[in-house]
Amino acid sequence: MLIKLLPTPKSWPLYGAASSRSIEAAALAAAGPASSLMERAGLAAARLTLALAPAGSGPIWIVCGPGNNGGDGLVAARLLHRHGLKVQVSLLAASSAAPADAAAALAAARQAGVPINNSVLAPAGVRMALDALLGLGLNPDRAPNPEMAAAFKSLNALNALRASVLALDLPSGLQSDSGSVQGGLAVQAQHTLALLALKPGMFTAQGRTLCGQIWLDDLNNSADRPATPRPADALLLGADCLTNWQVQNSPRHGAHKGSQGDVLVVGGAAGMRGAARLAARAALAAGAGRVYVCMLGTQADDVDPQRPELMRFDSTHITATDAANADWLQKVIVGGCGGGQEIGAFLAALLTQARRLVLDADGLNAVAAQVSLRALLKKRQASCLATILTPHPLEAARLLGSSAAAVQADRLSAAQALADEFSCQVILKGSGSIIAGPQQRLAINSSGNAALATAGSGDVLAGWLGGLWAQQNDADPFDLACLACYWHGAAAEAQTAGPMRAADLVERMHALHRPAPTI
Repeated sequence: MLIKLLPTPKSWPLYGAASSRSIEAAALAAAGPASSLMERAGLAAARLTLALAPAGSGPIWIVCGPGNNGGDGLVAARLLHRHGLKVQVSLLAASSAAPADAAAALAAARQAGVPINNSVLAPAGVRMALDALLGLGLNPDRAPNPEMAAAFKSLNALNALRASVLALDLPSGLQSDSGSVQGGLAVQAQHTLALLALKPGMFTAQGRTLCGQIWLDDLNNSADRPATPRPADALLLGADCLTNWQVQNSPRHGAHKGSQGDVLVVGGAAGMRGAARLAARAALAAGAGRVYVCMLGTQADDVDPQRPELMRFDSTHITATDAANADWLQKVIVGGCGGGQEIGAFLAALLTQARRLVLDADGLNAVAAQVSLRALLKKRQASCLATILTPHPLEAARLLGSSAAAVQADRLSAAQALADEFSCQVILKGSGSIIAGPQQRLAINSSGNAALATAGSGDVLAGWLGGLWAQQNDADPFDLACLACYWHGAAAEAQTAGPMRAADLVERMHALHRPAPTI
């Protein structure tokens, strides 16, 4: 069954290369003749091509590699040729060692009269191309050979000619497990047809950009096997995480500000007050009953003249040791937004005493820079103190002693490494934000777009997370991180051009509150 992904109303399991091969092996065992599964894959590709190909007399160019991904393309070529379309196949690196079903697909295509050559140049007047070069067959340890690289470039050159590219299973050059690109070169597709299962790399790092519109066809495989051979490697978050919250947290008539919980934002050093204000506004809009702001440095200015609901909190209460001033311990702490150097003086108290802590921005940088603070963060879980970190790639790199490029090369592993090292929940922000926790299956957020690439959007996420947590004292921090991340991205999806200014993002997120349907 063919399904168009994104936005998706439900969450989906994701399978890396090893798991996908296991699923394929189980499907092959259930499919009967060895070529049956390849015939299904080629048929799925041919049908989607017919639906997407623009009108015209130009050829459909199908670029095939020597493996099973190329075999899928050859089956599609034969079926499209039989349907009466003009088809041209370029077969690269063909050899006698090709898999048996791919070799059978090649023989059938030749017998059907499909034109086949080994040129890496697009035929004249091409109106659509199929990338059937590598799929899961990419070797992640080395860059594509010169012939493959030339084919990648020819396919990408079609973008300037407005001829779309449909990638079969994965855009060639994209790593299925990480979304990174080996050697810096991959096919830019306008559409990607995932076969059998969705892969994590399609939804994070460079995956969303290179895949374009994502489609899934399970090749009728779910009926062939009683259960997936192995558990999913990650979960793609869909709208169900938000709709479930909306249903389960419909407004209660007896609710009051005390029952909705408190948030304390600690940050906003001189010159960076806006970051703390954005986080506080987000916490308030998320539904926290009361939101306090501890502005660091001089306290001469108002907390937020445009939001008089926000209340000032004296920073001396955080470092005080007497119990009378310890009421802040009951609040959800959002620390570090615009904190500058000043946040360092408060982190020891926050890390050792705050029962629920969202740590962002300069709070993360201070922890990365000080061994003593790192040790305090690692001890929090053992002290039954809950923590959610919200780094962007550079902040994550500082915490890991790595580089932003290394983090981006394997975002899932980086997020998991942070969660394991510091025994907490982590949102690694970016395209396809990763949510990780110790001994927990990774999640990848499906919502959002480039409109979030603007100053302050991360502060809004941290504050919104704090506001949700305030209302759900006993909620699983991992689930809250998934919810906040999806909600944050969903609010930006109506912004199709230009940035979503952070203050406007708060209002868009607030507009997504919907009461549960009345019965």
